[in-house]
Amino acid sequence: MSAEVRQFIIAAIAEMNYPVDDVDADTPLGSAGVDLESLAVAELSVRVEDTYGVKFSDEEAEQMAAMTVGEFADAIIERGNLASA
Repeated sequence: MSAEVRQFIIAAIAEMNYPVDDVDADTPLGSAGVDLESLAVAELSVRVEDTYGVKFSDEEAEQMAAMTVGEFADAIIERGNLASA
C-alpha cells in the first residue's frame, strides 16, 4: 500500500507541473526537495482527501512541507487506516 500511495503523491506532484524525474520516497516535499509552494501543498492535501478520504488541516501544511514523500505516504496510510487495504 505504501508504494501505491507514494506513486499517487508523485503523480499528483507531476500533474501540478513540478518536475518529478528524481523524486523518490526520500525526497522532501518542501524547499529541500520538490519545493512545493504553500498553495501546492494545499492542492496536494485536497487531492489526498479526494482520493483517500484523509484530511489534513491548514495548520498541518507546514508540517507536510517538512516531510519526505515516504513520510507523507506513511501519514496518509496511518491516518486513513489503509495499512490493511
